[in-house]
Amino acid sequence: MFTKKSCIGVIGSGAMGSGIAQVAATAGHEVYIFDSNASALEKAKKNLEASLQKLVEKQKITEKHSDAIIKNTNFTSELNNFKECDLVIEAIIENLEVKQKLFSELEKIVSETCVLSSNTSSLSITSIASAVAKPERVIGVHFFNPATLMPLVEIIPGIASDENIVNETKKLIDSWGKITVVAKDTPGFIVNRVARSFYGEALRINEEGIADIATIDWAMKEVGGFKMGPFELMDLIGHDVNYVVTETVWKQFYFDPRFKPAIAQKRLLEAGFLGRKSGRGFYNYKEGSVMPEPTKNKELAIQIFNRIIAMLINEACDTVYLKIATPEDVDLAMTKGVNYPKGLLKWADDLGVKEVLGTLNNLYELYGEDRYRPSLLLKFMGTNSKRFY
Repeated sequence: MFTKKSCIGVIGSGAMGSGIAQVAATAGHEVYIFDSNASALEKAKKNLEASLQKLVEKQKITEKHSDAIIKNTNFTSELNNFKECDLVIEAIIENLEVKQKLFSELEKIVSETCVLSSNTSSLSITSIASAVAKPERVIGVHFFNPATLMPLVEIIPGIASDENIVNETKKLIDSWGKITVVAKDTPGFIVNRVARSFYGEALRINEEGIADIATIDWAMKEVGGFKMGPFELMDLIGHDVNYVVTETVWKQFYFDPRFKPAIAQKRLLEAGFLGRKSGRGFYNYKEGSVMPEPTKNKELAIQIFNRIIAMLINEACDTVYLKIATPEDVDLAMTKGVNYPKGLLKWADDLGVKEVLGTLNNLYELYGEDRYRPSLLLKFMGTNSKRFY
């Protein structure tokens, strides 16, 4: 279905769209990258040239390969240039109506066999596909930022998606050197569903006054081996992105308390304190600012880690139990998509599934909140002293 000569279209020239276009062009495809904003296109072109120049200087690619990638990449403000595309990847604003309108327009331009895909991180692929006459050719192809570096891509079939199209698109993305996992079309797919607990439970611990943000970040790095703590990571992602994904997943799960957003993060968004990009978030990044010191209490750190990891493992279990993805794909997604030091189900085995269940049962008993209800799969595995691997 797809070959090396397949033409790839990318809609949106922001960081994500540009990154996806670079990945496809590097793999040898002719790529068209669309944006209605001429200055955004010009910026994307300059960024591509600068990015490739750095790779040449680091001897990651040759000058000849760099020239070929630039030659393969066409910047356009005309959607009609997508006529010859075999695959189109949309990477624009996370707004369902905007995406539906775009896909409806695209269908009138592209060929009958062109696959239409969305890079959405949390919106329903089935809902996006409902705007076109041939929903069977619409799927989700979710890259992680930066697309040129992050190896994971989630492949998400909608209810109407053609299985052959899903398999062939997966093969194509694999051929680009990416690691693909298949996820059911549910809010947040794998990564953005499971990872909510990393942020949400850290926020809850902070709101309760159990520990400050610096201590929580230190605990997750010190005990868990995470490269970044939850507050550092939220600041890096940006609260305009991280909070919105949390709120979207929460609403799409009919306000399930496990995904409930935190008012503290909403207030940062309202104030325009978006994190590193604005110079202030949970931490102050402005020149001369002094970062707060954590309380290096190992016992407290273990308590924080056990609580957050139990919530993460519980969500990973539910993702498997509800057949959203296989245990292997869940663990692969979390290690390759968000750089977790270990797959969560492997972590459950190492910590002891029974012990993880005990932590959740204690939280559930203490708070009496549905937020801490153990997954049926975790209950079964823990009660029967079973392992995932």
